[in-house]
Amino acid sequence: MAISSEIKQKIDTLKREYDSLKKGKESLLDIVFEAELPESVYNSNAIEDSTLSIAETEKILMELEVSREVSVREVFEAKNLARVFEYMKRKMDTQKIDKEWVLFLHKMLMTNIRDDIAGRFRKQYEYVRVRAHIAPAPEHVESMLDALILEYGSTHNMHFLEKISRFHLELEYIHPFNDGNGRIGRVLMNYQLMQYGFPPIMIRNKEKDTYYETFTEYGDSNKKKNTLMNRILSLALIESFHKRIAYLKGQHIVRLSEYSKTAGEKPSVLLNKAKRQTIPAFREKGVWKIGVDHKKN
Repeated sequence: MAISSEIKQKIDTLKREYDSLKKGKESLLDIVFEAELPESVYNSNAIEDSTLSIAETEKILMELEVSREVSVREVFEAKNLARVFEYMKRKMDTQKIDKEWVLFLHKMLMTNIRDDIAGRFRKQYEYVRVRAHIAPAPEHVESMLDALILEYGSTHNMHFLEKISRFHLELEYIHPFNDGNGRIGRVLMNYQLMQYGFPPIMIRNKEKDTYYETFTEYGDSNKKKNTLMNRILSLALIESFHKRIAYLKGQHIVRLSEYSKTAGEKPSVLLNKAKRQTIPAFREKGVWKIGVDHKKN
């Protein structure tokens, strides 16, 4: 099912406001990106069963000591993914998506973690399974990826979020690598959004089960449905807009629980609205917040 006209209109309205507010404030958006980088890294790695917390991820990225013993793999997973996020942000205006770019990002992601598979696709006899899904045989990976990249670049009659949704689902269906597929897929998702002029989004570990349901919906359908993924991306993008617009407006950022005391609504009601993005709420380190105008003296 396509994204509803109501959601498309809401995204268009937020985009116009965002574009208007950000003029001359690009450095503020860079600060927001840097501030949420540990959270982005944490969530993407946690979806792949990393045991690091947000606080531990932040310490590792700041080269600070973590209070418990963590594996070398998890340290490099955090550092490498942060490097990939930062690198793709620098390249979004100049680098198109092609196989060589995907391989380069994968090498950056997997170096010092699995050097034997970093920067290459699955080869003969390398089969992978994700839950109940058995990925296509390795000999089909490159041709399927070629077809996907061609489709993405040549489809002009589809809403941009539906294109990104379809690309992500098919990439994960192909599962071109032995490891790192999900993280690379989520990096590319943000790369695509930013190339369209939209802010990056977060797929959160707490919503992992719903996220994985999208692949079941896609893989189990002859028509390769992406209804669930469309909804996840839409809500995540609206939330990302709400956060950045609040900062661009210079609003006072408060916890939603605190806001409820003056809003005249129960915290549970506001939380439900926040999850549906019917109020301009957003999360920082897992805590729901909202921007409010400063009181005039």
